[in-house]
Amino acid sequence: MTRSRRVSQPNERAAQTLACARRVLDIEAEAITRCSKRLDDEFVRAVDVILDCRGRVVVTGMGKSGLICRKIAATLASTGTSALFLHAAEAIHGDLGMFARGDVCVAVSNSGTTRELLSLLPAVKRLRLPLIAITAHPTSPLGEAADVVLDLALAREACPFDLAPTASTTATLALGDALAVAVLERRGFSERDFAMLHPGGALGRKLLRVRDVMHTDSGVPVIGPERSVREALETITKGGLGVVAVVDEAGALIGVVTDGDVRRGVLRLDGFTERTVGEVMTPNPKCVDGSALAAEALARMEEHAITSLFIVDEDSARPLGIVHMHDLLKAGIV
Repeated sequence: MTRSRRVSQPNERAAQTLACARRVLDIEAEAITRCSKRLDDEFVRAVDVILDCRGRVVVTGMGKSGLICRKIAATLASTGTSALFLHAAEAIHGDLGMFARGDVCVAVSNSGTTRELLSLLPAVKRLRLPLIAITAHPTSPLGEAADVVLDLALAREACPFDLAPTASTTATLALGDALAVAVLERRGFSERDFAMLHPGGALGRKLLRVRDVMHTDSGVPVIGPERSVREALETITKGGLGVVAVVDEAGALIGVVTDGDVRRGVLRLDGFTERTVGEVMTPNPKCVDGSALAAEALARMEEHAITSLFIVDEDSARPLGIVHMHDLLKAGIV
């Protein structure tokens, strides 16, 4: 018996609720747009200051702004910039030691008059730390003290009383993301760098390269085409990967022999194990470059119904490594 779903009829209260939600979203979208239009050379200076930082970027704030500061610091850290969050109130009660020479301070305050933040300024100045202020009031005490001011250009909060931090925190969050991504691009931060900073997450696994999981050196089973199939079977067994690479005199990959090839040959042909590898190998085997994503290697294995891929040097075609389906399973790609 299928349970019918009750659908509430449109009424005045529902219409008011939806109108409220849309008004909030429109105001916050407007706040981001205004902030974007206000960007100027000060933003470029902020990026330059962060890139020149030899210590850490310390992001500090209070209340709702403090929560946004945590996100900004986390985004900077995950994209290659050493950063941390410092709670302004905790700082003036013993955590000022988190500041060190060479750091950069990013202070966030919509009003620019947050008492706890202003209390940090003597320590920031004493250590000669560059100060980047994010505020909606550039002429506020915080703005006046800063070396670089990023203007939120806020018109109003989404709160009907224009009090609760809503549009201001949204604009600050977006501006922090813009800052982190601009620094990322200027620094030349790559997908590989991103994967290195996210080894345990889905993002890192998605960006993992074949060369990060492949077997190399003695872990790559190889044999010459003039050797016997019996010797190939011994090499396959010793390698434990179910396959052996066939290489010519120059060491270039010219074929493969799998344990499946051997089993099928034994059943089909008399004296099969005494034949040469060159007679029974599969030529032009599937292979990839070491820079390929592990996910690409998996897709290729699935496409051709194989369990191993050799990684070859683009110039010499020499096998540099081998990746097995089990390696991708262990890495969490599958």
